[in-house]
Amino acid sequence: MFQSLGLNFCSSLFSSYMDWFHNFNCSLLFGVLIFVGMMVFFLVNNSFYFKSSKVEYRMSEFFCSVLPTLVLLMQMVPSLSLLYYYGLINVDSSLTVKVVGHQWYWSYEYGDIPGLEFDSYMKSLDQLELGEPRLLEVDNRCVLPVDVNVRFCITSGDVIHSWAVPSMSIKLDAMSGVLSTLTYNFPVLGVFYGQCSEICGANHSFMPIVLEVTLIDNFSMWCLGMVF
Repeated sequence: MFQSLGLNFCSSLFSSYMDWFHNFNCSLLFGVLIFVGMMVFFLVNNSFYFKSSKVEYRMSEFFCSVLPTLVLLMQMVPSLSLLYYYGLINVDSSLTVKVVGHQWYWSYEYGDIPGLEFDSYMKSLDQLELGEPRLLEVDNRCVLPVDVNVRFCITSGDVIHSWAVPSMSIKLDAMSGVLSTLTYNFPVLGVFYGQCSEICGANHSFMPIVLEVTLIDNFSMWCLGMVF
């Protein structure tokens, strides 16, 4: 039951840090709720609080000022560390992929590989093969090499979309006329699913995202097969 309160399955070091920070903040929130509840219970059951207006709660005022500051400091240290780590992975990239959101599909262009560009549509029910998830599988997956820094340049051809892969803690808005960049390293082989998380119209829920992370040799063969 408690596992459902956490984030999705973490498939990278960055997403693991995000999951830990999420659980850490939930623990702090739980502690704050207990502390506030105990303070309310103490004040309601304290007869001096209602009978005398001369009672001064100096220590209570002191703790109510200091404790929120300590909570913020406890949040500041891991959050700044996470931001610093995120800045480090955005330093350099070996592959650039341009992602364009349309109503209602995604387009991918590999800038370092001339001629490699394609559209990615959701598979209909009659196109699905055994084991493929419904409403999440696409006809053309975005194939990426493992352990390679990939820079995504995300934009939109019409309305606002959002390119999101929860297992990788990736979520970036795709806006027309704006080019948003994200550099990411995929350390795990596998197929990872996501969806547009911005309400972009009637078929908003029918433009899934599929990232297939494979070995570099397999990626090179896939590129040759797509171009020629």
